[in-house]
Amino acid sequence: MLRGEPMAAPTRSIPNDPVKQFSVFAENRVGRLYDLVSLFKDSNVHIMAITVLDTTDSSIIRMLVDDPDRTRELLVNNDFPYGEASVLAVEITDESEVKGVLAALLEAEINIHYVYSFIRRPMERAAVAISAEDPDTAAQALANRGFKVLQQGDISR
Repeated sequence: MLRGEPMAAPTRSIPNDPVKQFSVFAENRVGRLYDLVSLFKDSNVHIMAITVLDTTDSSIIRMLVDDPDRTRELLVNNDFPYGEASVLAVEITDESEVKGVLAALLEAEINIHYVYSFIRRPMERAAVAISAEDPDTAAQALANRGFKVLQQGDISR
């Protein structure tokens, strides 16, 4: 769902909120990603994970941030069209656990749309962001295998 209309006063994230992913739609031109990252840096919003899908004319910049409310406000006020969705964020101790995460989802027959890693998290722990077909079943399958599925409050600073 694209957004662009002014928002009501932002509400603070509840610690048990699912992790919010912002998909920002930007024209594919030199400096546009820099503009977006600079906007967040100047506004003290930390990008915790990021990936970019590039096409000829446009890009989709997917990211997880530490302050979704402030992010919505910045995107609307600076004319960056965006979509928002919940994703699974799964804590891992290191890269060797990615196989176990994928095995848990395979065993539960969960289709994975895409995966990307965090740049950095509070407490210096690694994590991966996963867009899955059935997030509730996926979260349960991961929890059953002993993986911690993070909430928005877990990635906020």
